[in-house]
Amino acid sequence: MPTIRVKSDKVKYTDGAIESKYVYHNTRVNRTSDGTIEIEPVDTSLSFRTDRKVPRVGTMLVGWGGNNGSTLTAGILANKLGVSWRTKRGVKKANYFGSITQSSTINLGMTRDMKETHVPLNAVVPMVHPNDLVVGGWDCSSMNLGDAMRRAGVLDVQLQDALYDRMKSLVPLPALFDLDFVAGNQQERANNIIRASSKWEAVEKVRADIRNFKASNQLDKVIVLWTANTERFSEHKVGVHDTADNLIAAVKRDEAELAPSLLYALAAVLEGCSYINGAPQNTLCSGLVELAHHHKVFVGGDDFKSGQTKMKSALVEFFVGAGIKPECIASYNHLGNNDGYNLTAPRQFRSKEISKSNVVDDMVSSNEILFPEGSSKPDHCIVIKYLPYVGDSKRALDEYTFSIFMGGEQTIVLHNTCEDSLLATPLIIDLVVLTELMERVSVATEEGAQQSYEHMETILSLLSYLLKAPQVPEGTPVVNALNRQKQAIENVLRALVGLPAENNMLLECRVPFLRAEHQGAPL
Repeated sequence: MPTIRVKSDKVKYTDGAIESKYVYHNTRVNRTSDGTIEIEPVDTSLSFRTDRKVPRVGTMLVGWGGNNGSTLTAGILANKLGVSWRTKRGVKKANYFGSITQSSTINLGMTRDMKETHVPLNAVVPMVHPNDLVVGGWDCSSMNLGDAMRRAGVLDVQLQDALYDRMKSLVPLPALFDLDFVAGNQQERANNIIRASSKWEAVEKVRADIRNFKASNQLDKVIVLWTANTERFSEHKVGVHDTADNLIAAVKRDEAELAPSLLYALAAVLEGCSYINGAPQNTLCSGLVELAHHHKVFVGGDDFKSGQTKMKSALVEFFVGAGIKPECIASYNHLGNNDGYNLTAPRQFRSKEISKSNVVDDMVSSNEILFPEGSSKPDHCIVIKYLPYVGDSKRALDEYTFSIFMGGEQTIVLHNTCEDSLLATPLIIDLVVLTELMERVSVATEEGAQQSYEHMETILSLLSYLLKAPQVPEGTPVVNALNRQKQAIENVLRALVGLPAENNMLLECRVPFLRAEHQGAPL
């Protein structure tokens, strides 16, 4: 791992923190009544402070014994042990491919001889390494993690055999379970349930689980993440979900329309833990967000963006940016894991359909040439079918139809075999690693004599690259475009060490005197 150190009077490294002074260049736009668009450049001076000490971190997964949870645990264990195994394609070694924090790089600039310098994303500022994460959690099935890994059938058999003896000693805690929010077919595996006389008692038991996990593993912090089955959408009600006080009161009086995911989120926030919703249900209600703000923790969601949706958000962004108009998107999936089994129920499928449907909205609204005001959005249909034989190896078939020059038409058909959990597991790692990092970051304006540092917004929208239906603070735009989401992560990391946002102008290559100046600069 290279050592990154920025040489600037705007950046200060101490034993405890990295402090950077950063000018945020932005614009403010005003549309006048006569249709003129006025743009005002706005510069804001900020100070970032990033704690350098990486704490001892644990993550508690809701649905630990499912495909994602067992695969995550096995993957971390295999990487810690340096496991290799034989397959019909040769010897494979444990890796973290698919994780942007562990397997992608960031461009820091060019050397004097015009060579770009790329370093691992996690080299810019200190981040927790997945090998150091302590993993635990809850599951409605009492099956140990070794047998859960075998039941999932995600990993190669030789790898499963190499890890089984260590995995079988791991057993999930009893979980919250409410058949009103998941498909009825899930009851057959629900033999490990928290018994509580009320919803508030259930929340208190989850809180105790978090405290015990933190104490027994000598952790500095815990991040809670939902990777269990998709719930149906909840009906967010005034007097129940709208404020922090109303939410707590509603739990104490046993309101019916409180999903297990919301109870987990409430327990996590009350214990000072950030909460990430990895499924499409609408867990993050206004009351929960307000409570998280009071407790200075993050919430993020919704729904892992792993295979088909990631491709869709990349492709549509590309074509709209190229001035080509998407007219019709038909997405078909079939899969055979328990997630697919749960989605056979209409109410649970509706949650997933919503999270997958809205992924193109911001890209469509960004181009009034292709989509004038009042025009319809592209036709967009999503089908998910459960076929047990294919297991976790989901098949996704997409057909995109575009309008092109002078009445022409272009159609692209894409077949994508998405090994669901092997794509989702690295996202879980990134969600935990980035959330933990942002818990160590505070920001202040440089206006006034005294600086007052504070955390980022409670809804951690920086995680949007990893999520199908990214949640954002009220009144701010939702960005689904994949490239913009990735740039946001990279540019925030650059700001933490006082580097300007990557603009890709490369003027030092295009303007002769800038080139001469760059090549004459010290390395």
